Amino acid sequence: MPTTTTMLDQATAMIENAWGQPLEALEVLGVRRPSEDPLLRCAMHTRAALAITDSSVTVHQDRLHALSQHGYVPDFYELDRITETAVKLRVAQAESRAYLQAIRRVVEAREAAAPEVEAPAVRLAQAAVARSGQTPHAPGAAPEPSSPAAAVGPSAPTTAPRR
Repeated sequence: MPTTTTMLDQATAMIENAWGQPLEALEVLGVRRPSEDPLLRCAMHTRAALAITDSSVTVHQDRLHALSQHGYVPDFYELDRITETAVKLRVAQAESRAYLQAIRRVVEAREAAAPEVEAPAVRLAQAAVARSGQTPHAPGAAPEPSSPAAAVGPSAPTTAPRR
């Protein structure tokens, strides 16, 4: 029987690749130092929820396979059980996909935040210049006067002569 990669396996690989450590080490880091890497803690919590729904998917798949074996004719009362199990399986699969997507978004957020972590002094200087609205000037020189702000908003209504 070929082994298939579950969504839990995909999430585990995604987290391990993003943080560059095995899952066991990441679990320890997420519990001991949660404030140092909140994205890791978020990914680990989401993975824990995914583990639950992944288990639910497996249970419902096994139940559905047992109720619909080749050559097995279900009794009338089992038809509702088959339908119910199929619906629960679909819901569990949808939840698993949502959790996997959430982990993917956390990993993307970590990757997007990585350049900011490398140069905080440069980022702070750029933010300060942007807030001031001026270009830096030489020490001792007076800053140039800023131009007056333009009026923003609708123009005054014009009235046309009535006939």
